[in-house]
Amino acid sequence: MSLNDAQRQRYARHLLLPEIGEQGQEKLLRSKVLVIGAGGLGSPVAFYLAAAGVGTIGIMDGDRVELSNLQRQILHTTSSLSTCKTDSARERINALDPSIDIVTHPVRFTAENAQEILAGYDFIVDATDNFDSKFLIAQSCHRAGKPYSHAGIRNFHGQTMTVVPGLTACYRCIFHEDGAPKPGVPQGPLGALPGVIGSIQAIEAVKHLLSIGIPLSDALLTFDSLTMTFRKVPVKRDPACPFCS
Repeated sequence: MSLNDAQRQRYARHLLLPEIGEQGQEKLLRSKVLVIGAGGLGSPVAFYLAAAGVGTIGIMDGDRVELSNLQRQILHTTSSLSTCKTDSARERINALDPSIDIVTHPVRFTAENAQEILAGYDFIVDATDNFDSKFLIAQSCHRAGKPYSHAGIRNFHGQTMTVVPGLTACYRCIFHEDGAPKPGVPQGPLGALPGVIGSIQAIEAVKHLLSIGIPLSDALLTFDSLTMTFRKVPVKRDPACPFCS
């Protein structure tokens, strides 16, 4: 797949980066990334992946757009209310770049559909907002051997890490089902917070696809927006982890 003149103009700034260049951009166009969740985190992730030229982006979400979503979920607009989030996301991304192949999965991620859907992608982004989905995504990615980016947000705080099954610490190495808080009344988050964390997830996906830089693996990056503090906490694989041991 060679770049045409329009693509060379669109991705001109990428082509100037030695780590990417024309070969790297062509590789991005051949790449396939699945974003699970088209909400606060999934919005910036999917939008920046499309802008970067990732050729195929899967968007998975079974919900519809609600008015309270618009405070942070920038893929959606007032005119999107009551529509499927996957359809709204596809329309917004197509407006940015109609050449990107958007594959919609307007359903929840489940144990029954996980392996079939994951098989079609190179990298997975966990942009969900509940612990049950996060544990299921982690377990399913390990079974499928798919690298993935985890992220979570709450109130004014966010966290993210990148996992390569069999090589790095995974989500289950750090967090355990029996310690996960039960669902309750939503607390935030600050509207711009998922933009920060989701953008980091998009960067990690691009880095992995191109095999450049140092991945955010074996470490949990945390962010406190009230104090503008980032912390990178080293983590190790748990030899007793039921997912990756």
